Amino acid sequence: MTNRMSRGEFIALVAMMFATIAFSIDSMLPALPEIGKELSPNDMNKAQLILTSFVLGMGIGTFFTGPISDAVGRKPVIYGGVALYILASAVAWASSSLELVLAARVVQGLGAAGPRVVAMAIIRDLYAGREMARIISIAMMIFTLVPAAAPLLGAGVIALVGWRGIFVSFMLFASIIVVWMATRLPESLAPENRRPFRLPLMIAAVKEMMTHPTVRLSILVQTLCMGLLFTMLTMVQPVFDVIHDRAESFPFWFGFVALISGSASLLNAALVVRLGMRRIVTWALGAQIIITACVIVLNAMPLSPDASFALFVTWQTTVFFMAGVTMGNLNAIAMEPMGHIAGMAASVIGSIATVLAAAIAAPVGLLFDGSITPLTTGVLIMCILGFSLMLHMGRIENRLPA
Repeated sequence: MTNRMSRGEFIALVAMMFATIAFSIDSMLPALPEIGKELSPNDMNKAQLILTSFVLGMGIGTFFTGPISDAVGRKPVIYGGVALYILASAVAWASSSLELVLAARVVQGLGAAGPRVVAMAIIRDLYAGREMARIISIAMMIFTLVPAAAPLLGAGVIALVGWRGIFVSFMLFASIIVVWMATRLPESLAPENRRPFRLPLMIAAVKEMMTHPTVRLSILVQTLCMGLLFTMLTMVQPVFDVIHDRAESFPFWFGFVALISGSASLLNAALVVRLGMRRIVTWALGAQIIITACVIVLNAMPLSPDASFALFVTWQTTVFFMAGVTMGNLNAIAMEPMGHIAGMAASVIGSIATVLAAAIAAPVGLLFDGSITPLTTGVLIMCILGFSLMLHMGRIENRLPA
């Protein structure tokens, strides 16, 4: 018989489910130069598509996993997603062309959507309101340890067995999660609360979400925040390598930055109940506008190599910190009115935001020209748009009855 989890164990498992995404992306960063040399020697910049192809697949899969989990339960969807993820990892491991690796990464993203979306729906099954935001923030804080260590782990695997070994580590990681969940986590969606997987019901749920102004705006802001985060992730390794000639130390710097920025979720968990989700997101975006504008001005000055590197690392930390403050709150804002269709809501929110964010990040990443100008400009524009939308959300909320 399945044992009932304590809150601490539940948060740890959810954090690992969330971390499947970060591990699948961040551990690939040190491998991009080797993959480019081996599979795309004539255009090594295409290796960045290893990241955005996974994100694209995850975004597409995200749309379906929630409704299916509403119909059949949360755990079966995670089982199926993990199986697909492991199969795609095996195909990528055996691939001999970049195109096949990219196709496998799309399928791998489809599978990863299961744990990612259903974990959010499980939280919504069990918690609501600001307490839900607090649980998400604590889980996010724990899972930041994975992206902090992922590049270093990826570099270690590459040193031992080559870049293909990273896909074997993906299979092992996913296997641990599914065994842990199967033996310890009870099904959170009772049979009487399930919704049949029928297209009219899906369309009705989407219409309900899109007519809710707060949900609609939070999805748009989440798209922009994810877009700037994915843009940073696709370009950070080339910036370290090409601009600053620090490819060998990149995993250590990335881990250092991720650990520092991971405190954002801890700070958010401590403040969100008192200040509220919308206010924190608005303040974080406003602060990032000021910081990024200062970086653009300073970067135009004749700085020494060490000063230029320190400026970039500091700015990278603030971008990751802002993402840690905003993402959980934006999810909670969008999910709060949608408790009766939590699985579908999680799918629509995640799918729209992720697919559009990948569509933003991929072309901006390919604009890398040996400078950080495309990156800083893109981040600034996305922050300004997100900040404006959050101010509009505040005006809408002020007009609503208490």
